Amino acid sequence: MNPSHWIQTATHAIAYSNHLATPCNEAGDDLPEGSILPSSHGGRTTADWAPYNNRIEFELAEFLYKRNQMPMAQIDTLMELWAANFTGDDYETEPPCPPFANHDELHEIIDTTELGDIPWESLHIQYDGVRPPDNAPPLVCDPAAIVEHMLKNPDFEGEFDYKPYQQQNSAGLREYEDFMSGNWAWQQADIIAADPNTHGSMFVPIILGSDKTTVSVATGQTEYYPLYLSIGNIKNNVRRAHRNGVVLLGFLSIPKTTKEHRNTTAFRKFRRQLFHTTISAVLESLKSTMETPKVVQCPDGHFRRAIFGIGPYIADYPEQVLLGSIVQDWCARCTAQPTDLDGPAGPRTKEHRHLAIDCLSLDELWRDYGIVGDIIPFTDSFPRADINQLLAPDLLHQVIKGGFKDHLVTWVCEYLKLEHGATEADRILDDIDYRISLTPSFPGLRRFPQGRGFKQWTGDDSKALMKVYIPAIEGHVPQDMVRALTAYLDFCYLVRRAKLNTSDLNMVDEALSRFHHYRKIFQTTGVRKPGPEGVSLPRQHASKHYRELIELFGSPNGLCSSITEAKHIKAVKEPWRRSNHHNALGQMLLTNQRLDKLAASRADFEKRGMLNGTCLYDTWKQLRDRTNASNSPNVDFNHSLNVNLDTVTTTQALGTPGGDLPSSGAPEIQPTETQPTSDENSVDDGARAIEGEALNEVFLTKTHQTAYPSRSFHDLGDQIGVVGLPRLMQEFIHSHRHPNTPSSDQTIFPPLYGRTKVYHSAVAVFHAPSDPSGYRGMRREYIRSTPSWRTDGPRHDCILVSTGGNTIKGMSIARVMLLFSYADRDATYPCALVHWFLPLGDAPDLDTGMWIVEPEFVDETPLLQVIHLDTIHRLVHLLPICGSHFVPPGLHFSQTLDMFKSYYVSKHADHNAFDILFNSI
Repeated sequence: MNPSHWIQTATHAIAYSNHLATPCNEAGDDLPEGSILPSSHGGRTTADWAPYNNRIEFELAEFLYKRNQMPMAQIDTLMELWAANFTGDDYETEPPCPPFANHDELHEIIDTTELGDIPWESLHIQYDGVRPPDNAPPLVCDPAAIVEHMLKNPDFEGEFDYKPYQQQNSAGLREYEDFMSGNWAWQQADIIAADPNTHGSMFVPIILGSDKTTVSVATGQTEYYPLYLSIGNIKNNVRRAHRNGVVLLGFLSIPKTTKEHRNTTAFRKFRRQLFHTTISAVLESLKSTMETPKVVQCPDGHFRRAIFGIGPYIADYPEQVLLGSIVQDWCARCTAQPTDLDGPAGPRTKEHRHLAIDCLSLDELWRDYGIVGDIIPFTDSFPRADINQLLAPDLLHQVIKGGFKDHLVTWVCEYLKLEHGATEADRILDDIDYRISLTPSFPGLRRFPQGRGFKQWTGDDSKALMKVYIPAIEGHVPQDMVRALTAYLDFCYLVRRAKLNTSDLNMVDEALSRFHHYRKIFQTTGVRKPGPEGVSLPRQHASKHYRELIELFGSPNGLCSSITEAKHIKAVKEPWRRSNHHNALGQMLLTNQRLDKLAASRADFEKRGMLNGTCLYDTWKQLRDRTNASNSPNVDFNHSLNVNLDTVTTTQALGTPGGDLPSSGAPEIQPTETQPTSDENSVDDGARAIEGEALNEVFLTKTHQTAYPSRSFHDLGDQIGVVGLPRLMQEFIHSHRHPNTPSSDQTIFPPLYGRTKVYHSAVAVFHAPSDPSGYRGMRREYIRSTPSWRTDGPRHDCILVSTGGNTIKGMSIARVMLLFSYADRDATYPCALVHWFLPLGDAPDLDTGMWIVEPEFVDETPLLQVIHLDTIHRLVHLLPICGSHFVPPGLHFSQTLDMFKSYYVSKHADHNAFDILFNSI
């Protein structure tokens, strides 16, 4: 498995598995190096919009059917209004001609799209035993056709790994990121390269995922069982963002029976074996290509011989029990006893299973090894496949909802009741909820106005609670409980990184060991039973396998069940809502098929360069070109289209589909400040994924506020309550003009004759690939400094400022009191007036692992300074330190940063913040 040579880049070294994925022609014959790529669009020109007539028709169809999901009757009404628009003076020369006559024509045109046209089939399976009546057969697509369609998707070009690879950072440490960077893909490639019949082929891992989902509880518990498919060659960020990187393969049957037979051995066996036999039958069309290469076209346009293989399976624990054919409460990956899951154990393998079945009775298999011996796993039907070793790590259900929410948060509540009694425990829990509700605003933060006391928890709720939970309980629970939570969250945030190196994996092991040490407090306080049995929980135990799984499959965030959970919304729940709910499955399949065709059309049009810019801007250019060609007199194109094209290009540039990032120092493409419309109870404003590549930068928004003085810093200072603002600004100008000459009482400062503009927002753009981000890891968030935010009072965010020295990785904490620009005859300065916070100590707090800061004052006056926006790194989230005291009632979260003496610098605000603040000494 040793790479033969390394390719050195500026930041890392990469070695690719040799003798794989060599380009070939359609007949499978190798091509010489430098061969010209075949056309990836069949010779179609940039004027060919088939089956649509033009760009407007396609984008309208996509908007109505995919983005807006407009009901059919409303589409008809819109087209009638469109046609009626032509019945005025222009009717004689321009008869009514909307893009579509009605919804039927819209659907018909989408249905005639050849791209992405993979039909659905009903799969019939015979079961020899007793079977329940009235169970619908599964409905599936041909997986071979789906995979071939994914492989030639031009949208994946640049985000596709043709070979397994090993990567090292500049320190020589092995890095694990996308799926093909793991050891498992490399090992499979070695097997393929060693076989003369498959030598030179491209390995295509087939990633599967399944999970039941309920679309309606009130109207009869309507549930579906979707089966999803992806391929391991695409990058993790593409799979997380979907981009057709995860597709619906089929709907599995959900066997039903009467209450009398629901828990019988016969029905359980039928249900298990039906599941495995169905998946085996669904994947049958791929079986031949797992040993004999098949010529496929790839995103770069080349043909290659491909060998397919069963890859990891994304599933939560109940699904893993079913997949691994094991007994509940056992581990699906190792043979550890359910009463001591963290004890010594060997791996579960196909060979071990077959040997045990040959030697032991069904009862012995069940009792001693946790094996359901009369079930044949579907992977037994395919080469190089072992389901127990292919179960993917599940961050959502094992770590976030399982280990954190269902275990640790529940245990804390149980401890409070055991220690204080029900009444006092409720009082303490109310205070914890109150502390959580006082969390200051922060981009991407899901607010809990009533604390964490609600019934229906989602994965996003659990992730949000992680960000604020430790400071909320600190002071109400023993020190070791805080340390246990801190260790577990350190583990959680480490394994959720988009890229992990060997050093990171060592920190993962250390955090897990620390958690195992401190979680004993839950046993000594009586919350859990003493001994190994008290903490033998499959979802917590799964954490023990994460290092091995990361080394095998790359970063776990590319295989998490949150990917399939999110796909449920687009592939199941939204299509169900669009149906008439009567025999809805057929309507849902048709909806998915049309969405696939629209996506395939968009990828094809983008590949041919036909969707550059906005549709309106494209129309404007065509009108201009036609007018110039006909030598017509000058025309005001903006007026004729009734549009501000600066706004069009601004929106395009800020990360809408097809847009690029704003370039540094280009105010004409900076965003206009808006008040987000999201509900306060949901996610806070400002954190967005954006596309493109850019350096980290902070800039003011486009629109300034007109209610502030623009010519006098004295008046501006009086308005915001900072009488010393003129002197602070003079010191700032002096420091920029004379950087090597510090100011003093004898310094003669220049007068301030320039113009000032005040802003309520600035924008920070930075690289944060572990957080929701664009394809290249870029993320944007707003920095707010406003006297009124959503009518809830003032908001002045906190920031990390690059100051050098031995502070928090050379950065200091400050609160933004004012955002403004100052322009004189020499230059324009984007500035922030900040109130500094002082770190307490030279290291993070031992219990929480977070830095503690307090507002800095000089003679009871806030220490203020004007700084340049270029020194701002990004936002930072401060959480109040309440200690063991109950917080007095009547406070509002907008007052939090003014009312407490000291604060934690949250390392859990997001993953980028964790990367900065974890071990930040």
